[in-house]
Amino acid sequence: MSQALLESQVPGLRLLARGKVRDVWEVDDRHLLFVATDRISAFDKVMATPIPDKGRILTGLSLFWFDHLRDVCPNHVVTSDVGAMPAEVRKEREQLAGRALMVRRLSILPVESIVRGYVAGSGWKEYRSAGTICGLALPAGLQESAELPQPLWTPSTKAALGTHDENISPERARGIIGGNAAAVERFSLDLYRRARDHARSRGVIIADTKFEFGLDPAGQVVLADEVLTPDSSRFWPADRFAVGRAQDSYDKQYLRDWLEEQRFDKDGPGIPLPPEVVTRTRQKYLEAYRQLTGVEFRA
Repeated sequence: MSQALLESQVPGLRLLARGKVRDVWEVDDRHLLFVATDRISAFDKVMATPIPDKGRILTGLSLFWFDHLRDVCPNHVVTSDVGAMPAEVRKEREQLAGRALMVRRLSILPVESIVRGYVAGSGWKEYRSAGTICGLALPAGLQESAELPQPLWTPSTKAALGTHDENISPERARGIIGGNAAAVERFSLDLYRRARDHARSRGVIIADTKFEFGLDPAGQVVLADEVLTPDSSRFWPADRFAVGRAQDSYDKQYLRDWLEEQRFDKDGPGIPLPPEVVTRTRQKYLEAYRQLTGVEFRA
């Protein structure tokens, strides 16, 4: 286990943003440096305690998926080799190795592109009350965790740090991103189906996931940010799956459940996490990596 990284430091580059998990640095007018820290968020709040190696696990898993899905949709990755990055980055090799990606600079589209394959989370809550998910009508009688007849594209707004995303209808998303919506929806569903089938072969159910897209200078829709990690997806072990109840998971649902037990104030700041919660959360990320890639993570 390596020492946890809360904030990256890259002297000589300009810091553009510190998100919930990633720090974004400007390399030049065509490239950015994404650094996955060990921060962890839940309920849109960054917790006060990091999860050691989390950023490297997420980066490794994203790289696995970017490679596996490269023929479905273009993506923003230029290199993950710190040795091939600018001198300012190479000087910070010990800090950044395994957690840094140099990526193409894109104009990020202002929606989160969520695909749901199962009735879970906020989708289950809406379905119980209205028979819909993001306003889309569904057959009556579905149970919690049931597989949907077809995967659904159910986008959300992109909230500012510390505030909550809002589920929106596909129609509203089309109004926000205009002519790019058709490509975003098609890519999102195709990416989900390909990933779902791979995960099933590895004994994992991808209940839902979130993608981000941007436009390159030519106006092409490009897959960005992270892909199919425990931070952006709901992963269930297939051998323990049962319809009609909440599922065990490889993602950070464990942390959300623990916070609910503590009566966590979702409108307040993140809180410190006890060692046993840090250890168990880290194990969840490692389990997801091992199950989906077929190899052990090595820090």
